[in-house]
Order: sequence, then C-alpha cells, then structure tokens
Amino acid sequence: MARFFVKTDPLELQNGRITITGHDVNHIANVLRASKGDELVLCDGAGTDYHVVIDQISKEKIGTVIRDARASATEPPVGITLFQGIPKADKMDYIIQKCVELGVRSIVPVITSRSVVRFGSARDAAAKTARWNRIALEAAKQCDRGIVPEVNGPVKFDEALELADGYGLKLFPYEEEREGSLRIVLQEHRTAMMGSNRGIAVFIGPEGGFDPEEAEKAVKSGFKPVTLGPRILRTETAGIVVAGIVMYELGDMGGPRAV
Repeated sequence: MARFFVKTDPLELQNGRITITGHDVNHIANVLRASKGDELVLCDGAGTDYHVVIDQISKEKIGTVIRDARASATEPPVGITLFQGIPKADKMDYIIQKCVELGVRSIVPVITSRSVVRFGSARDAAAKTARWNRIALEAAKQCDRGIVPEVNGPVKFDEALELADGYGLKLFPYEEEREGSLRIVLQEHRTAMMGSNRGIAVFIGPEGGFDPEEAEKAVKSGFKPVTLGPRILRTETAGIVVAGIVMYELGDMGGPRAV
C-alpha cells in the first residue's frame, strides 16, 4: 500500500479526516492514478500511521477518511543520535541516507579540528542543511520510517558535546582505542537502555579522525571510547557500522529478546 508523510490538522483529525496537499497530490493522482475508494497509508512523521480511504480528489488536494490509526511498527526501541564529523564531497549524503534506513533518530553534523569542509556563511550552512534534510525525508519514505529523522545545522565540536548531555549512553569510536569493546559496552548497558527514552549518542570523526585533545574532551564529558577492531574504517563506514551493531544488540534487528 502506498505510504506518504503528511502534515495533520488537529481539527481534521477530530473529524476523522486528513487532507493531502503539496507535491504528493500530483504523485498520487497522476503517477499512481489513484481514485476515490483507493486506500493509502499516511504517516504524520511523529510515529503514527493512518490507514485512509480517498473520498475527494482535485488538482490542489486529496481528501481522505481515516479508517484506522496506530503507532508505526517500523521505529526501533532505541533512539540513536549520530554526531558526525563532516566529511568531504557528498559522503555526508550517503551517511544520512544509510543511517536513516538503519533507524537512526537524528543526525548532528559536527565541525572538528580536522574537518576539511568549512561553510562560507550562515546561508551556505542553511542551504546544505536543507539538502541533508531532503535526503533524510526521501530515505524515510523509501524504508517506511514512522518519523523523518532531523538533520541539525552544523555545530562546532564543543557545542556537540553540550548537545550530547543527557543521553543514556555515549559512544566514542576512536582509532587509538585498544581496549574498549563496543560489544561489551552495549551488553553492560542493555538492561539500563531497554525502555529508556534517553537514547544513545554516537560520535564519529571526519577524515583524519579526532585529534587527541578532542578525544580527551569527549571522555571527560562522559563518552566511552570504543574500538571497532584492528582495521581503520572510513568516516562514511564507521557510523553505519556502529548504528547497525547497536540496532542488532539493543534495537529490533536481532529479533525478539527475552526481557
């Protein structure tokens, strides 16, 4: 069944209706060739799915009647925020797309001391952030997410550490770390994280990684340094790998778990 993200109106919802506007109208009417009586799944982007039936179609909008509303079944039980050191070229596009597919809740682009990418103005940063959020939206549509993960505007390293305050677990994959096992850290925190709404923060460096001063600051702010094994992963690989491992150990990729 076709699925679309929509903005819902509280008054309409009270009357059991949702109206679709914007570019999705053309797609539904002219690409899918939907007509009255056809069914759709509409998602409010906040975790609720609505099973609806079309009862009105015009060039500007499509009216629907709600048949059923329920919590999205595609959102993982653990919320991951990826703090990603901004990489060169279009690598950030790829990271966002794949991490949204894996179930990451939000993404914060971070400017570190070794970041090559710099923004010439606030307008440049805003334009890039808008592009990243469009990529997140398209990825969320493709993989049937119940929310559209938000991509923050770029922040500096120290700001990112402040944003990470309050998370239940803070992971710092670091190429100089030799002892900290990601698997063991996740196993140790499994009970505490199950059902917690505090989430997990994952900090990934750009090309060249973190400098020692940044690593020291991260540890002092509560991040746990972990190794991802003997091989050095590219920045566009590391965050995806960590997200996949966390989703397997604490999320919904490993199948049902006994509580």
